[in-house]
Formats: sequence, C-alpha cells, structure tokens
Amino acid sequence: MGPIPFQCWRLIPLSFPTVRLRRLRRTPALRHLVAETQLAPKDLIYPLFILEGRNQRQPIPSMPGIFQQSVDNALIEIDSALKLGIKAIMLFGVPEEKDSQATSALMSHGVVQQAIRKIKETFGNDLVVMADTCLCEYTSHGHCGIILDGQILNDPTIEVLSQVAVSQAEAGADIVCPSDMMDGRVQAIRWALDEAGLTDTAILSHASKYASALYAPFRDAAQSSPSFGDRKTYQMDCRNKREALDEIEQDLLEGMDMLMIKPALSYLDILQSARNLVNIPIVAYNVSGEYSMVKAASEKGWIDEEKVVLEMLTGVKRAGADMITTYHALEAAQWLSAH
Repeated sequence: MGPIPFQCWRLIPLSFPTVRLRRLRRTPALRHLVAETQLAPKDLIYPLFILEGRNQRQPIPSMPGIFQQSVDNALIEIDSALKLGIKAIMLFGVPEEKDSQATSALMSHGVVQQAIRKIKETFGNDLVVMADTCLCEYTSHGHCGIILDGQILNDPTIEVLSQVAVSQAEAGADIVCPSDMMDGRVQAIRWALDEAGLTDTAILSHASKYASALYAPFRDAAQSSPSFGDRKTYQMDCRNKREALDEIEQDLLEGMDMLMIKPALSYLDILQSARNLVNIPIVAYNVSGEYSMVKAASEKGWIDEEKVVLEMLTGVKRAGADMITTYHALEAAQWLSAH
C-alpha cells in the first residue's frame, strides 16, 4: 500500500495511530518508570591490584585511573566503593617474587592472603571479597599453569590451584575465582575446599573465558604477560559458541556456584545463551581492553565517557548478567547515584 493521499487524512481519527510507543518515552521519569533493565552500584564488582608493602600506589599507564596499590591504600578505595553502594571486590596479587611453580600464590602470607585478612578485619561481612585463583600473576613465565617442556600441564596445575583456593579461603575470601581454564579444576577445588572444612566458600568459575586481545592492559597491571607463546591452548577460541556452553555445563556439574563470562562486550551472545542455560548468578567481566579503549576515546574528546560507560554496562546487564566486574565501577557508581 502506498502513502495515504493528503486529502484522505481528514477521514482518519485524530488519535491515529492508536498505539504510540513514544508515549512512555516522553519524560525522564516515565522512561525510568518503565525501564526493563536497571543498573545499580550493587551490580558492580571492583577489581583491585594488590602490591606488597605499605604506602604503595603505582599508576598503570595503559589503564588510566587504575593503580597497583598496597592494602593500606586499597582500604581507602574500598571504603569509598562501599559508600557508593558497591558491595564486592575482586583481588589480584602483584607479588615481589615469582617462580616457575607459582609458589607465592599459595602461601598463607602471600600478598593476596594478607590483603584478604586485613580487608575482612576492616569491613567484615559488609563486603564480599573475591580472590582471583590463577597462577599467571605468580609464575616467572606468565602462564596460568605448571609447564614442562614448553607445555602447560593440566592436572599438575589443578593440584596447585586447589591449594591456592584453600589458602585464599582460609584467609577469609568469600568467593574463589578460578580463571585458568584448566579442565576439571572446579571439581578439584570443590573437593579441596570441602576436605579443608571450607564448605561455605563459593566458587565463581571463569567457565567461559576466551583467548582475547582485550586482556593486554591487564597483563601490564598484573605483570603477567606470557614469556613465550600465548594462551590459546587453554583459553577458548573466539570463533566457538557451542564449546562455551559445554564448558559452562561441565563446570556446573563440577560444583560452581557462580559463572563468569569474559570478556563482556564482544561476547554478549555467549552471555545471553548462558542466561538461557543456567539459573545460577552470572558475572560478566568488562575487561581491561574494553575499559582502556573508552578511556582513550574520552581523553581525545571523541565520546561522552559517562554516557558511553552507562550504556555499555546496561547493555551487558540486559544481555543477562546479574553482576559486572568492571574497572569503571567507582565512576559508574558515582554517575548512577547522581541520576
């Protein structure tokens, strides 16, 4: 049917069209009232890079606004986060000493273990403390596992990861977060935690972690770039979706309590499919490269950082995330509180 002739408009009721979807977009209050997806500070998890020592605060050039810092300075930042409504943090260690076996990762006096104790002592159960359970920050070669003849060994790695998880849980971590992508590590960690009497410690598995170029700034922050090769033999291929769902189902059977999709923005289809597959809480990781690209464009004056960040994070939540780990957390919480 072609356009209605001008002379025929007088025959159409003045209320045409009857359905006007724009009615509920007319004012900010109306739009907020009917919004299908609500983003709040409580949905955000703030990652922190912890250094040994005291009074340390080192800027990370590739991640403007993010720092490597000792726990005394981290406490100040965590207090600010809590006041903004952020209820969870994720800790990454930056130890002074590294070796091929990631020895410092599982020590009771390791950098993250000491930080967990101090943070829990200060904030108690008002704050959820998550600990990254991986070896890459602690190995001299930068890979996420134990190496023999240039190969990353699966089973010896999960033995070490289980010890790391127990050490973190004994220090007081509410949630341990295996991010290594070794096969069977969730089950091994669950058994180790239960054997140690730590049955209440939850596991947030990076069940769907892709081998992504978007991790580069994180590797600067954690000083964890591989000294040879890459991580494509254990992290997932970006071309695969069904495999991600297999990984998720496997970790669910092995006892994970929460699921991580990583990265977030390039893998929203994985996130939505995961939401349709499982009923457990899902976390999406708005990773370092995604953060740094926004920061770089904002510094150039090419984008409105606040609007872009809130739009992106809302999109991640709309796709199915219950929570979002993001380096934008503090700023995003401030912006949300101002709205």
